[in-house]
This record gives sequence, structure tokens and C-alpha cells, in this order.
Amino acid sequence: MANPTQIYSRDTKWRKGVMRTLVSELLAHGRITTTLTRAKELRRHVEKMITKAKNPTLANRRLVAAFLRPTLVNEKDTLLKHLFDEIAPRYKERNGGYTRIYKLVSRRGDNTRMAIIELV
Repeated sequence: MANPTQIYSRDTKWRKGVMRTLVSELLAHGRITTTLTRAKELRRHVEKMITKAKNPTLANRRLVAAFLRPTLVNEKDTLLKHLFDEIAPRYKERNGGYTRIYKLVSRRGDNTRMAIIELV
């Protein structure tokens, strides 16, 4: 896989912003469709967030809250609460490997390889 700093040919702020958005959307919806390169990079960040959420200390809550977008999962739950109360307990006995990537056919307009990434 390519060096994460070389992916997208963009600056650091853009890359971090896109990753924050993609991580938040994946955790909120459980499955998203994106390019294969973004999916592979996204996997790294999601694994770190879920691993931190499995140990719910105040420091870990603050680290995760600083990274995630302020998103509502439903009318009353924020994404942070959803991650710590519903997603993390599901993976308590699992040591990594929280996501799965399915490769799709290339996008029609620019022939970019697409993928679906989902929580296992």
C-alpha cells in the first residue's frame, strides 16, 4: 500500500478532513461505498477508534471525540455515545479486524476502483 502522506496528492488538512468524515460516516451507518484506496486507509483509522472505545477511559473518550465529527446517529444519540455504548461492546472479545472490504467494479466515469467497507 502507498504511503498515507502520498495518497490523493493533497495536503494534510484535506486528507485529515476526509478521513474524519469517512470514519464518522462508517461508524454511524455501518457500511459505506468509497474508492479502494480510501477504504484501505480508512480501515487503519476505524480500527484505532474502536480499539480506543473498547477501553472507555476519560482520556480515550476525549481522543476519540477530538477526531470524530459531531454527528447524530438518531434523534437522541451522538456518534460518540453510539461508538462507546453499542459498537465497542460488540467487539469486546475481538482483537482487531473490525472491518471488511469488498472490491467492486471500477467507477464508470474515471475507471477508479471502488469498494464497500463495512463493520464486521
